[in-house]
Amino acid sequence: MESFVELGLIGLFLASFLAATILPMNSEIVLSILILNKYPLFICLLIATIGNWLGGLTNYGLGYLGKWKTLEKYIGIKREKINSLKVKIDRWGSFLAFFCWMPIIGDLFAVGLGFFKIHFFKVSLWMLAGKSIRYVIWAFITFWGISLF
Repeated sequence: MESFVELGLIGLFLASFLAATILPMNSEIVLSILILNKYPLFICLLIATIGNWLGGLTNYGLGYLGKWKTLEKYIGIKREKINSLKVKIDRWGSFLAFFCWMPIIGDLFAVGLGFFKIHFFKVSLWMLAGKSIRYVIWAFITFWGISLF
């Protein structure tokens, strides 16, 4: 985490982007440290959100490139299982992208939405909304935590 903090806003972008992929990262810590070090709040929120959103869209893109045969052959997932997932994703539609901020399962949501070719523009808007709200809440928690001490 230290190296991301040392890079300032660029480090925040990188940490946020990587946190939205399957890599185990925690961009919230970087965000909090930068806020506590008097970096501009709005700029920090904007950069963290954009980085995390682009990482989520990368997952969507990887899913979009996915093929049925690849899943069956190399991962061993049967088409029946994939079809049952499709029913669940269809139930929520693009709104499921709002929850792509969630650890672990959010990445799977993004990949699944891409794999099943759910409407990109709607997915990207819901994903942006969820990820931005997440960082605003985290910034509030950071400030609230400071006021307790």
